Amino acid sequence: MNRKAITAAQASTVGPYSHGIDAGPGELVYLSGQTPLDPARGALVGGGAAEQTRQCLRNLLAVLEAAGLAAQDVVKVNVYLTDMADFAEMNAAYAEHFAQPYPARTTVGVAALPLGARVEIELVARRPR
Repeated sequence: MNRKAITAAQASTVGPYSHGIDAGPGELVYLSGQTPLDPARGALVGGGAAEQTRQCLRNLLAVLEAAGLAAQDVVKVNVYLTDMADFAEMNAAYAEHFAQPYPARTTVGVAALPLGARVEIELVARRPR
């Protein structure tokens, strides 16, 4: 496999993984989950699930941009929430970043996320033909 790492200065990692991988040859680009880390401060953003969702998506959009892609190229999103009571708040913030037709999405409730985050989001994008 010809695996090429994608890195964005505007996103952070908290472990031994790449921000994204272009699996080439082909069309799909896989982005690792992003927590709501503010890369300038190296700390989680304050606020509730909406602000954490926005920061996760800002981080992911920076990685997409580094790959030469944008939000309209996203085909699948996985969202992880530590409290499913945050679903509506996350959903409203999420909708600010995507247009119809929305990407396919799965939202899963989890026991905990790295660094005490409330939200983590990962995605798959497709290169235009």
